[in-house]
Amino acid sequence: MSSNQRPVFLVVMGVAGCGKSSLGQAVATALALPLIEGDDHHSADSRTKMSQGIALTDADREGWLTTLGDLLQSHPQGAVLTCSALKKVYRDRLRNACPALRFAFLRIEKSQAEMRVKARAQTHFFSAALVDSQFATLELPVGEPGVLALDAALPLAALQEQTCAWISAKEIA
Repeated sequence: MSSNQRPVFLVVMGVAGCGKSSLGQAVATALALPLIEGDDHHSADSRTKMSQGIALTDADREGWLTTLGDLLQSHPQGAVLTCSALKKVYRDRLRNACPALRFAFLRIEKSQAEMRVKARAQTHFFSAALVDSQFATLELPVGEPGVLALDAALPLAALQEQTCAWISAKEIA
């Protein structure tokens, strides 16, 4: 990043199974930015609830969102964060912590999300039983500033290319 460019702050968002971690890692690598994996910062209680198929409440997410905002602020050179950010109020909390924040929203069909979450059941704490609640909670970020909507069914390389091209176009503007 040249000295006249602003740092890039990006949240890769969407429901469970949409590919946040994969795209976040690909974009962070391409832009030479640190990756903050949102799932790594859930409390032990929240992880237990999710593994048991119990949806998190706004209160459960309160400390998590504060932590994620603090982590973004601790990377003044920019960062990529993976975070479901399902509700506008959650996205606004993150925007308040990091005003330059942009979002790459991975859209996915419920059946595909369920299939992906079930496929990773042995390696991830999130229960497939929660996919319905994720879709029920999701407030689409359509019309919000600084949001790129992506088709999660596309190959990872195409998603990474689209995201980086969008970020570059925004840097030039």
